Amino acid sequence: MAAAREAPLPSPHLLTLASGPLGTPPRGFVHDLSRSHIGQGQHTFAVAREAFQRWEQFNLGWVRIADPVPKVASGELVAVEAYTAWLWSMSLNRIVEVVDSPIRFGFMYTTTALHVEEGQERFVVEFDPKNESVHYLIEAISRPRHILARIGYPFSRAMQHRFARDSHARMRGYIGSRVCRA
Repeated sequence: MAAAREAPLPSPHLLTLASGPLGTPPRGFVHDLSRSHIGQGQHTFAVAREAFQRWEQFNLGWVRIADPVPKVASGELVAVEAYTAWLWSMSLNRIVEVVDSPIRFGFMYTTTALHVEEGQERFVVEFDPKNESVHYLIEAISRPRHILARIGYPFSRAMQHRFARDSHARMRGYIGSRVCRA
């Protein structure tokens, strides 16, 4: 972890937290975007913000945040453990941007050299004051870095899509279990 904390970030700047991609991704990179409605109202937004601070969007059984749990703060290292192909692996990311406003909460991280992929990913919850809807957004631009990720590219892509699908479901379930329904 110390080596990853001190190492320069090898990934190019591909996304902004505020508006997403910086133009067309470079050759070899893929762009993924998923957005889901996770509820209504300011209380739902507050619960979603709390879920992010607890890293619930990664609490999937087959994916988790390693201890110690990092703060959602710029410069923090985030160690993501994933159980795929009958093995646990760990990938390290560094948070490079955070947003915390009355209508948006989230962060963007960049992969470190100790990650099987190269790129950036942003996780944002948004509250729309016009209709009080709350949405969860995941956006990534990445390409395989590790030889096994390149060899198993179709499998890697399937795991990225599975993560997005499961993470959205986790956020809906977490919020649904904590927000009273009228």
